[in-house]
Amino acid sequence: MTRVSPKVLGLLGALTFVWGTNWPLFKIALDELPVLTFRTIVLAAAVIMLTLILLARGESFAVPKGKWLPLIVASAMNIFVWNIATSFAVLYIPSGHASVLAYTMPLWVAVIGFIVFRQKLTGRLLAAILIGAAAVVALMAPNFQSYAQAPLGLFWGLFAGFCWAIGTFVVKRTTWPGMGLSLTFWQVLLTFPPIALGALFIDGLPTHWPSTKVLVATLYTGSIPMALGTATWFALVKLLPAQVAALSSIAIPIVAIVSGILILNEPLSTLQAVAIASTVISLWLALTPGKER
Repeated sequence: MTRVSPKVLGLLGALTFVWGTNWPLFKIALDELPVLTFRTIVLAAAVIMLTLILLARGESFAVPKGKWLPLIVASAMNIFVWNIATSFAVLYIPSGHASVLAYTMPLWVAVIGFIVFRQKLTGRLLAAILIGAAAVVALMAPNFQSYAQAPLGLFWGLFAGFCWAIGTFVVKRTTWPGMGLSLTFWQVLLTFPPIALGALFIDGLPTHWPSTKVLVATLYTGSIPMALGTATWFALVKLLPAQVAALSSIAIPIVAIVSGILILNEPLSTLQAVAIASTVISLWLALTPGKER
């Protein structure tokens, strides 16, 4: 079994906290800002933060020859679709519930690995997929009565997790010689123009200045969870086996649920609590190997 250093454990803990507590902030910001405008500001803040860090550390911005295509695909899956899909998800369902759906990524990794890459689907992984699917159904069942458009929240949450899984495969199966923080920088930068143009033509020019609370939440989302959190994630993917790195995703929805309850007073029913527990079990089955004979 891979030995995880205290430093790496610290990074995992910090990432879990930062990404988990960020979900309620989506809801706060989207109460005043259109989706694309919100994401444009977030990405702009992330680009500025990453640029300053790269310059301060003297790292290269160069992209190795032949890596532009996988970089564009990774950017589309990890950043572009994720930003749009998760923002739409929290418009229709509570932020904590949306996070559970989005962080089914490891289950999608198992399914894609089996279908596309012919990776062995063990009984353990099959059980994880079935439990995870049941958890999703249980999580959404109460919302169909309370939210007229809950199916859209279900779709966008799962779609975010699915595309993140594809992006994870692209990053893991591509060598990135000489690219450290610049791998995150370019993915964020490539996503900025289409989302900014979408904000201009779909949302239009802002008609009012957002409140201080919304502005702080949006800038924080861009500079910390988006810039530093995403950079930490890709660093962990490089430092650790995929299974160990993905362990951080188990606790993130739980932190998001608790944050939503404390910050937004979002509801939590018994059935939803069971669904969350089932999600943790399914992810644990998928991410931890069984005993070998």
